[in-house]
Amino acid sequence: MKKILVVVDMQNDFVDGALGTSEAVGIVDRVADKIKNFEGKIFVTLDTHGENYMETAEGKNLPVPHCIKPTDGWQLNEKIKAALEGKDDTILEKGTFGSVELPDEIRNVKGSDDLEIEFLGLCTDICVVSNVLLVKAHFPEETITVDAGCCAGVTPESHKAALETMKMCQITVIGE
Repeated sequence: MKKILVVVDMQNDFVDGALGTSEAVGIVDRVADKIKNFEGKIFVTLDTHGENYMETAEGKNLPVPHCIKPTDGWQLNEKIKAALEGKDDTILEKGTFGSVELPDEIRNVKGSDDLEIEFLGLCTDICVVSNVLLVKAHFPEETITVDAGCCAGVTPESHKAALETMKMCQITVIGE
């Protein structure tokens, strides 16, 4: 059984920057501890936008510039960066909510082995749920878990709604 941890968008703009929340700040230490104690392959997604963000479909619907490469807001939170030191991690930049590269990267690790894939990060109700369901579509028979205590949504209500959606799609939710 191979273990994979997917750390979604633990970037400064989502923690305490342009789109940060107190709930996001509140999970940083738990996420860092989870990374430090994890043995296995780690994928880290980075929400990545360009200077033309406001001209994109996302920018028109969410007119708050964020995660503009290579600004400080685009960078991983310092505690998360430190936790990843010495780990077997791969960074995946993504220009939309779900990483279209993630399933292929997981497939490369999987080989013929069964997997346990765990997700955590930001924001539960946008990028976490998008990546979880994308991976579930590619690996319907694998064990997929979300650690709710290591996730935060745009609001506490939308965080809870996203967790319920994932449960309905046969995702195991822990840490509630």
